[in-house]
Amino acid sequence: MTPSPTMFATCACGSVELKAFGRPIVSAVCYCDDCQKGAEQIEALPNAGAVRDPDGGTAYILYRKDRFECSKGAELLRRYKLKESSPTNRVVATCCNSAVFVDFDRGPHWVSAYRARFHGKLPPLQARICTKFKPDGVVLSDDVPSYRSYPPGFIVKLLASRIAMSLGR
Repeated sequence: MTPSPTMFATCACGSVELKAFGRPIVSAVCYCDDCQKGAEQIEALPNAGAVRDPDGGTAYILYRKDRFECSKGAELLRRYKLKESSPTNRVVATCCNSAVFVDFDRGPHWVSAYRARFHGKLPPLQARICTKFKPDGVVLSDDVPSYRSYPPGFIVKLLASRIAMSLGR
């Protein structure tokens, strides 16, 4: 049984709506090279808004794939890849060139939804990850833990969500 939607997200113009069900896996800001390059690619689209936070990081809320859906405007979604062979897709609402989420052709069981697209009370940030790639000169706030790579707790949360998903919980 799928829980009721707990979070709603939309593109900037409202033509695309996303629903997330249940608790997220994690809420984090990523500074990896791919997230920075992907954000740059999307921000270069006509009339696109900022994808990155002022400090260069990209904030996400991760949900299990079985707890995330596009409830309106799916035909407006376009996937962008950094290179053709990449399994990672940065999904953009073509109506207003808003970055809405990241998913994968194969592999990971989660969707990384852009935090800025959500409405209402957002889950608190839990970590800043891959900070070894942050832009030079950026000093990160100490409001949440920062990790140069992927911390063990982050990996544990991803694994626990995969197990729960395979057990139908």
